Amino acid sequence: MRALDTIAESIRTGYAHPTTLLNTFIQVENEGGLGAVRRIERQLHLSVQGMRDRQHPHSDLAQTWLNSARAYLITSAQRRQAV
Repeated sequence: MRALDTIAESIRTGYAHPTTLLNTFIQVENEGGLGAVRRIERQLHLSVQGMRDRQHPHSDLAQTWLNSARAYLITSAQRRQAV
């Protein structure tokens, strides 16, 4: 999955533009639905915990990805309720 590569590369470099985060989650949803976004959210959750335990220098960026995934899922749920 290219999205995981995008996430990993941005965490490795320590930078992700906000548009990159949004576009990545849109791409994931288009390719695999919200279930795919949920799977990435779960993977990020597990990864953030491990990164914090190892005191990884970019664990805050991983947390940002996780928060963004959760916000994307919440927004999608609200969109569905509004329709």
